[in-house]
Amino acid sequence: MSVCDTANMIDLRSDTVTRPTHAMRAAMASADVGDDVFGDDPSVNRLQQQLAEKTGHEAGLFFPSGTQSNLAALMAHCGRGEEFVIGGLGHSFKYEAGGAAVLGSLWPQPLDYEPDGSLDLRKVEALIKPDDAHFARTRLLVLENTQNGRVLPLTYIKEAAGFARRHGLGIHLDGARVFNAAVKLGVPVREITQHFDSVSICLSKGLGCPVGTVLVGKRELIQKAHRARKILGGGLRQAGILAAAGLYALEHHVERLAEDHANAQALAEGLAQIKQIKLDRTAVQTNMLFLEIQPQHAQPLAEHLRQAGILILPGVRLRLVTHLDVSAEDVRRVIAAFQGYFAGR
Repeated sequence: MSVCDTANMIDLRSDTVTRPTHAMRAAMASADVGDDVFGDDPSVNRLQQQLAEKTGHEAGLFFPSGTQSNLAALMAHCGRGEEFVIGGLGHSFKYEAGGAAVLGSLWPQPLDYEPDGSLDLRKVEALIKPDDAHFARTRLLVLENTQNGRVLPLTYIKEAAGFARRHGLGIHLDGARVFNAAVKLGVPVREITQHFDSVSICLSKGLGCPVGTVLVGKRELIQKAHRARKILGGGLRQAGILAAAGLYALEHHVERLAEDHANAQALAEGLAQIKQIKLDRTAVQTNMLFLEIQPQHAQPLAEHLRQAGILILPGVRLRLVTHLDVSAEDVRRVIAAFQGYFAGR
């Protein structure tokens, strides 16, 4: 079996690897469509409206990707040469190819995350630039939820929103996995999202869609993001075929995220029993777990697992991600394969 033949493998590399279910494919095949550039695709409009309502916002805008959605949001909040404060491991800073600087002419000010995935607001305050021509003007605070699988506490979110208002900053949430956070906290998603000026919500991770992200926020800000989307080449035509997957996921794939969390916990409990693995089970909050192994095991372990029909991203610090294509039985197989590799080593 080649490494590219993933159809029958247990794939723990990310929750982006999910394949649309038969029911989701059927919903896509029967979708009502129009031309979304003209604003008349009924499925896209319905998805945008539903997510805006669910999140406590005025409007939504469909994007092909979370990278584009985040960048459009940054461009809507900030003008050329203006600054946003973000975690140094934040997706828009580290994993989006520098798009904010390259395409938005924006200046990122990175800051280390705290152990719980938050940004220390006292440290943020120290980074806000004075009104001086020497400095980029600080306009925006960017948070992430979940951040490496960690869920931001609601008390912190409210505090951060109040902080941003007091300092005249906008506040944006990279909420690629915000539904995971809501399920973990046991609250409607709007209890998290209503505190932000804009939220980017990915449909192609835990929700299991093949593609798509929706940005929600105030109507005026979404209009600015719409213009940015056009600049970035994000206008789509009969996008209702894709939006139909999102509509199906909102109805059928949100509550089941709890299964992914439970599977991640079970996987963590099993792997923590292997003495060659360093893993903090208490840090596993949603569908991600991180573990450390000795460097000499990185490539051999990945190859052993591949031969057992399991895909991971090799390294000394491994991220394993559960999702709707990983079952409880799959988790047991993964634990057994890890045990088999480390037995006698």
